[in-house]
Formats: sequence, structure tokens, C-alpha cells
Amino acid sequence: MLSFWFQSLYIISFGLLIIFIGILVIEIIRLFTGNKFSAERILPEKFSNSDENEVKLNLRNKYEFLIHIEVIDEIPEQFQKRDFLKKMKVSGNSKKDFTYTLTPVKRGEYKFGYLNCYVSTKSKLVKRRYRFENETLVKVYPSFIQMRALDFLSIDQKMSQYGMKKIRKIGHTMEFEQIKNYVIGDDIRTINWKATAKHDKLMVNQYQDEKSQPIYNLIDVGRVMKMPFEGLSLLDYSINAALAFSNIALKKKDKVGMLTFADTIENFVSANSKKTHLNTLLETLYGIDSNFLVSDFNRLYAHSRRKITQRSLLMMYTNFEHITSLKRQLPYLRALAKSHLLVVIFFENTELGELANKSTTKMTEIYEKTIAQEFIYNKQLMVKELEKNGIQTVLTKPKDLSVNTINKYLEIKAKGLL
Repeated sequence: MLSFWFQSLYIISFGLLIIFIGILVIEIIRLFTGNKFSAERILPEKFSNSDENEVKLNLRNKYEFLIHIEVIDEIPEQFQKRDFLKKMKVSGNSKKDFTYTLTPVKRGEYKFGYLNCYVSTKSKLVKRRYRFENETLVKVYPSFIQMRALDFLSIDQKMSQYGMKKIRKIGHTMEFEQIKNYVIGDDIRTINWKATAKHDKLMVNQYQDEKSQPIYNLIDVGRVMKMPFEGLSLLDYSINAALAFSNIALKKKDKVGMLTFADTIENFVSANSKKTHLNTLLETLYGIDSNFLVSDFNRLYAHSRRKITQRSLLMMYTNFEHITSLKRQLPYLRALAKSHLLVVIFFENTELGELANKSTTKMTEIYEKTIAQEFIYNKQLMVKELEKNGIQTVLTKPKDLSVNTINKYLEIKAKGLL
């Protein structure tokens, strides 16, 4: 009797196995006959540093039946993200698109690997792997998204909502345009006596409002700019700000140039106001590299004296953590300020600010808070020391750098200081 039950159980199990194998074979045939699934990763031409960048995936199901898909995209190693997995269903003979975002914090080349898609039927007994889009390269540039946003805000009526100031113009400068014949009503102070003697008739100099003033971004790439805030280094904050500011200055018909300095001077670009010049600046800013060595302000002064011969607005992005470090460089900053309008842009330590405002009870916390307050006080001393020596300043939180830099430029333009 017992053997009969074993025999029956064996027959049933064998039958179920045969059915399972049959279903499995059918599933394999359905999934592996032809290439009936495709996927495409659509990337922007370039990524914008420190911003959310969209990556779009287009999936197309050419099977006659509904499929389950697991999408694993091999994201560049710089993001340190190894758990990317998207699950979804796609009906027969239909398409499905979805997007995800990536936020880089460093410029450079980012390489995407394979786009892996695992396709299965409703039963999920069998999965077929499809692979697409191997080794796609995308470059991460300085934040052109921020640049475009600030370009829009600079002419928008709601500028104040974003910290942008409207400043009434209270002065202007003039630049020479041409020599022309004197006519009644011309200012006699503009008579050009040399030209008058040469032509034997009164000639005057004609001037116009100066629209194209030279401006240079001086970017410190030394070790003081290596400090990170919210994942982004002070150097990359400065590069993003220099791009946004340069765009505004070019829109206002000024000439913009740049250089980087540390132990040597590199990436020098002469000031220019051509429409294509912004792209030159963008490519130069993209290529900035640094070993974060000690910055040589003496070398910067000597180079500026040779290469920047016309009085210019110098926007210097750097950082000083203590008043003594500023005083070591002050002679060179004063020398630059004699020939140019110098604006020193440096950073508040936001972490120290939070610590200084934190309520404390323990002795160690009180000690840390006192130290933080001392560092903050030192920053204010630096501002006063620079202004005492006729040097304009911008002391800013890293995240507010671009807006505050543009505000300073607009203020200088409005006051006709250059």
C-alpha cells in the first residue's frame, strides 16, 4: 500500500516537472527568439557642475506581450552610486521613457558603462539580459545652468527675490571715439590742438560713454581653495561664480579676461568683449587644474604689471583663514590696487557660523564656540583691513558667491568707480 502511494507521488511529481520544463522552454523561446527589446540612454551634450542634470532612458518593447524590466545603469564611478535599479512593466508593442538626475561636484570627464536591462515575462521564470550604450563619455563643465539662471534674473523684475540688487547709476566714464571738425556748441575743452595745427582748422575730440571696460577674474588655485563645502571645493565655487559673472559683464559690453595663480601663473586670457568670448572662458574654466600649492601673490603682481597694462577691474577669488595670512599678502594687494580697482572675494566658514550660534552647556562646547566666534571676528577684521587700504571686498558664504559677486560688479558700475 505504501509503495503504491510513493509510486503515485512519483508519477505526479514527474508530470509536474515535465509541465514546468515545458513552460520553461516556452518562456525561453518567447524571450530569446529575435531581439525584440531596445533601450537608449540620452545624455545632454555636457553636464553642469553642482547642478541636477537629467539622464533620459527610452525603452521599447517589441514583444507581443507585457514584460517586466529591471534597469541597471552603470553610472560613472565619480558618483559612487552602485545601487541604481529601476523596475517597471511595459505593455506589448509599446514604449516607456523615464528620467533620473545626477549632481556632479567636480569638473572633468565622466564615463558611463553599459545600460543593462533584464527582461522577463509575467511568470518571471526566465530573464534575458540586454546590454546597450557601452562607455559613453560626458564632460562636466562649470555651472552653466546657474549662469543662465542669473542671466535671466539680472533683467527680471523680481531680482530682489533672489538677492539681486537694483542700484541707481550715479556716475559714468567716457572713452575717446574720434577726432572731428569743431561745430558751434562743442565743448571747447575737447579741442585737439595738435590736430587743429595740422589741419589748420579747429578740431575736437569726440567722446562717448565708456561701454567696454576691462575686467579680469583672478582665481586662486592654491591650497586655501581646496576646502570643501557641501561637497564642492572653494575653487569650484569660484569657477562657477567667475562664469556667471563673466556672462553678465559681457552682456553689459565690458571686456572680460582671466588668469589662475598659485606657485605659477596659468590660464591667462586677455580681456575681450566678443560674443564668442564666453565660450573661450568656459573652456578655460573647464580645464583649470591644481596641485593646491602655496599661492605666490608677488608673482601675481609681477605678471599683472606686465600683462594687464590698462586700468581694470580685478575680481580676485581667494581665501584667508586668519588676519596674519592676509597681512603677509597685503603689500602685493596694495600694489595691485594702485594701478587697478581690486575686489578681494573670500569666504565665510559656514560650519563655524553654525557652531558660533549653537546653544552650549558643556565646557568643551563653550570652548569650541569661543574659537568659532574668534575666527568669525577675524574675518570681519580682514574686511576692515582691506577697506582701510582702499581695496573693495566681498565676504560671502560659498553658496551665495555668484549672486554677491554680480551685486558687487553692478554696484561698481553704477557708481562709476572704474
